[in-house]
Amino acid sequence: MKRKCVIFGAEDVAELAYYYFTNDSEVDVVGFSLDSAFIKEESFCGLPVVPFEEVANLYPSAEYSFFVALDYSRINEVRKEKYTAVKALGYQLCTYVSSKASVLNGEDIGENCFILEDNTIQPGVSIGNNVTLWSGNHIGHHTRISCHTFIASHVVVSGRVEIGEQCFLGVNATIRDHVKIGDRCVVGAGALLLGSAEADGLYVGAATERSKVPSSRLKKI
Repeated sequence: MKRKCVIFGAEDVAELAYYYFTNDSEVDVVGFSLDSAFIKEESFCGLPVVPFEEVANLYPSAEYSFFVALDYSRINEVRKEKYTAVKALGYQLCTYVSSKASVLNGEDIGENCFILEDNTIQPGVSIGNNVTLWSGNHIGHHTRISCHTFIASHVVVSGRVEIGEQCFLGVNATIRDHVKIGDRCVVGAGALLLGSAEADGLYVGAATERSKVPSSRLKKI
């Protein structure tokens, strides 16, 4: 029997969570929930959207599970707050791990995690609660990812790295081995981190500048 689940959220991440759970899991999504002030439509993906203030009566925790499908807003603080609120109502939280991910760490993965296709998770890796790994990342051996962290696509995390809570690692970021990243650090797209980072650090990769040569010149080469 499939596990019945309510998703918190009604935007892109929630729609993707609905797709992945529906097509690649034993979870049956039965509805969505939002704080009442943010409900714009009564349905989403063909399912009801109910006020979070009423969800415990409509979908009691004894019968239903939850998944918080939010992005990394305010350095993951919003997702952490909603995760905590759902836990306070007594719900178990679902985790999604793609069948197309290479998971070699004995499934040492917390609750409310969202791990998409083509991730490689090597042996000895530990992943906390409420962690998102978007598609195509390499998570090196014996790395520890703490709770409420979001890792975007095609990030390379080398071996024995420690990543703190509420961190964000952008697309194509690279972290060398044995680096320790403090809580709430942001490592931007394309950044290369060769040393440890204290909490609340911001690391921005260099953007490619526009060439002085226009693209029309390429036709003459």
